[in-house]
Amino acid sequence: MKTITGLLPGFNCGACGYTDCASFAGALAIQKARTDQCPVLRQDRFQKQLWSLEELLQTVTGAGQEEYKGLIDKAKADFLLHPLPGEPSCRETLACFSANKISKDDVIRYRPLGCPITHFARIVEIDNGLLDVWVIGPGKLLGRGETVIEAGICMVLSFRGVIEGMRPFVGQTVKFLPSHCMMGKVHSGVIVSLEDENTRIDCIDLKIWEHTKV
Repeated sequence: MKTITGLLPGFNCGACGYTDCASFAGALAIQKARTDQCPVLRQDRFQKQLWSLEELLQTVTGAGQEEYKGLIDKAKADFLLHPLPGEPSCRETLACFSANKISKDDVIRYRPLGCPITHFARIVEIDNGLLDVWVIGPGKLLGRGETVIEAGICMVLSFRGVIEGMRPFVGQTVKFLPSHCMMGKVHSGVIVSLEDENTRIDCIDLKIWEHTKV
């Protein structure tokens, strides 16, 4: 820890998403952060320190590094996304184009744009025409008897959940694996809020965006 902290700039600026360099060093040591989260460290004057730090981290953590991979394309995700506490699945925000009347607590059947799997979801909130939902599965197969409203194709705008794995920073493009995804498909998106391990990810895409090389 002392060596890792000593290789960081020591500005305690918080730009990495942690309160100070010591906290960031702790996250690096347990693979919950990456060196590219520190914009100061990417400056030319710290290049030698960055090289030394990355070499050290490979030595310390490389052998036991946990990987999260998609089931279909074996793409590597930065982290898993679990439901918020007390919720049955990650919360999703949908843009729905159906003409059918949809209200809070209704159950809808829809297919996310770009996904071949039909989803069943309960409406948690409706805000300016956008639907916040939990994916709950088909009621007939799970012993529920609710009426299902057809919603057609919907666009998934955001996910909210709890991170397991690398801690990202706000504004970062990430590759994540929703824990409830039937296909085990890695999604891409942008971190727009982060509080402890709870996050909101917008600009959702089933295409996998590659990280920018710095």
